[in-house]
Amino acid sequence: MWGRVVAKAQFPEKLAFLFKPNRYKVLYGGRGGAKSWGVARAALITSAQQPLRWLCAREFQKSIADSVHQLLKDQILALGLHGFYKVTDTSIIGANGSQFSFEGLRHNAGKIKSYEGVDRLWVEEAQTTSDRSWELLIPTIRKDGSEIWVTMNPEFEEDATYKRFIADPPDDAIVVKVNYTDNPWFPPVLERERQQLLKRDPDAYDHIWEGHCLRWLEGAIYAKELRKVFEEDRVTQVPWEPLAPVYTAWDLGRTDDTAIWWYQVVGGEVRLIDFYASNGGSPSEYASQIAGRECQIDLIGDEVVCEWGNTIEGLEHRRDYE
Repeated sequence: MWGRVVAKAQFPEKLAFLFKPNRYKVLYGGRGGAKSWGVARAALITSAQQPLRWLCAREFQKSIADSVHQLLKDQILALGLHGFYKVTDTSIIGANGSQFSFEGLRHNAGKIKSYEGVDRLWVEEAQTTSDRSWELLIPTIRKDGSEIWVTMNPEFEEDATYKRFIADPPDDAIVVKVNYTDNPWFPPVLERERQQLLKRDPDAYDHIWEGHCLRWLEGAIYAKELRKVFEEDRVTQVPWEPLAPVYTAWDLGRTDDTAIWWYQVVGGEVRLIDFYASNGGSPSEYASQIAGRECQIDLIGDEVVCEWGNTIEGLEHRRDYE
């Protein structure tokens, strides 16, 4: 019975790889590409064919309503699998023992470690998943033949998930960009929304519909200036000039990042050559970044005392700055 149902299921051609074994399966792109819809269908179909234990996770999940529980429930009905799957308020269980569980990552480190017997991990809205969460998750999903599925609409190139799976993916990863153009069932109502946003806000359109990373925050103070920088092709590689002094410019943060830019003024040009940012850092941390070697700053009486330690690997270039 279930084989006949599976035979009728429809998928965008680009998602065929979901049915082939691979450690990492990464889908990213803009709105309307049917990424999550396709993953939900593939997960339900493969789990009807063999018993699989799924962990469906996202960085932030205050309740089951924040998870893909409803999406899976909808696809169970669409595929005609309602007689095979039992849907409860917190889980989905197949007649063959397949099981879907749903967890948030940010505040459940101890609980996540108990999922070491998982066959499949699906991380939805993965653009918000932190490095800490990935470092916890990946070793936990260690069962022979286990897979990690990732779906995301990318935000910034510096985001942990983008760097880990798109900018520099693992060797055993299949990474596929899926946009509305890859969805043969793209609905007319979304086509009208797409066209309207293209006319109204081309920058937002590139991010929302084309799946490009944001270059600047919407509403940022210098958004217009940044846009002009990109339009005039002023973002490029600039050399460090050893004979010119290097200056630093700071944006001091308390509830957000403290950011440091290194720059030179050469031939009338302001050249930004280096950058560092962190949240909640100490004066010792920032002094170490500037100097390229360990530094411990203390206040003794009215005197600021700096104790120097070892050089820091990877920061040799900053030790050469004048």
